[in-house]
Amino acid sequence: MATSERARSFSLPGPVPPVVLGGAAALVLGVALGLLLDPTALVGTTGYVFCAGFLLAVGLYGSTYGIDIKALRADLAGVLAAVTLGVVLKAALIAGVMVLALGRPEYLVLGIAVAQIDPLSVAALGRSGQMSDRARSLLTAWASFDDPMTVLLTLYAAGYAYTASGRTGVPAVTGGGTRGYATGLALNAALLAVVLLLWWAGRKAAPALAAAPRGRGAGLLLAGLLVVAMLLVAAGNMLMLAVAVAGLVVRTAAFDKILGRAVTGAFLAAFLALGLFLAQGVRLWPGLLLGVSAFAAQAVVALLVMPLFVRGLDRRDRIALGLAQQNGITAVLIALTLERDFPGTVAVVGPAVVTVNLLYGGSRLLLAHPPRLWGSGPRARRRRTGDERPPAPAEPQPAGWPDSLT
Repeated sequence: MATSERARSFSLPGPVPPVVLGGAAALVLGVALGLLLDPTALVGTTGYVFCAGFLLAVGLYGSTYGIDIKALRADLAGVLAAVTLGVVLKAALIAGVMVLALGRPEYLVLGIAVAQIDPLSVAALGRSGQMSDRARSLLTAWASFDDPMTVLLTLYAAGYAYTASGRTGVPAVTGGGTRGYATGLALNAALLAVVLLLWWAGRKAAPALAAAPRGRGAGLLLAGLLVVAMLLVAAGNMLMLAVAVAGLVVRTAAFDKILGRAVTGAFLAAFLALGLFLAQGVRLWPGLLLGVSAFAAQAVVALLVMPLFVRGLDRRDRIALGLAQQNGITAVLIALTLERDFPGTVAVVGPAVVTVNLLYGGSRLLLAHPPRLWGSGPRARRRRTGDERPPAPAEPQPAGWPDSLT
């Protein structure tokens, strides 16, 4: 009996998924390896960029794969507002705090690096959390489609910050500028069109395949090969918008378990990579400020702006969205891209990512287990659970009912 009580006392809290502990372990392992190996030589190489892109592609596909299409249609205006107005407001709030506090224009771009919600983190956490299906679909769509807006903001903010900080010339991160961005959108559209055409053809051929011996297995194998090929092409060319949209259409129940494991593996690999770069040095105070600012900006946008576009969310869902800022491989990738023009970006974004995720995990615990300061009586318990109904009146007892039995 004592053993079972002790086991329960050390059990994992419900709102903390095991994958979070796995991510923490991967982060620690990455730091340990980073003290022995210098990963900075790999940054910019074809293999590194491809692997990082593949992790992001897996996260994007897994994120949109789980979206409730009906809920997405119902809240389409809210999704569009989140990935456009929401990203801009979050970036402006974060950058404003950083520039005012530290007085350097370079910190403008850091607000962009952490303004988006990491789709890999959202997908890895799956259905855990204190959200309804509708709110979860809104969050996954938000996380999956805010990257294109982040990239567009990076093109312009980096150019301004580069000049304002006294540098001459044009930052490398702008690449082809607006023309390059338009070309990327066209390539995304082309990849998406090919994938959807092949998927449609496969669906048409499915009845014939199912009638043949082992035809169903062959059909699933071809479908899996199509998804893998899409992820590989997207990773090699950073065509992530195509992957995110494809996840809304290219779906079959046979992918569920495999995709869940792939997303978890990508999540752990991303935090392992983050640990490698954290070991090379961090700028703790700016990183903490950036992380807290990002988490607070999400709360401001979700609680004050999103209700204007999304009606009918209950109080718990609004709070959960306000506490939903997560960062991971997307922020790290943007930081590594900016590192060439703004040295020290990774040293700031790294601890910011850790700060954001610690705040996210802590807020989930508080949301699931409110502090005891709220009180311990029946009225306080009703307030914590959201049940404000008065207690039912006691049933009348027969005369002479013995007190010992009540």
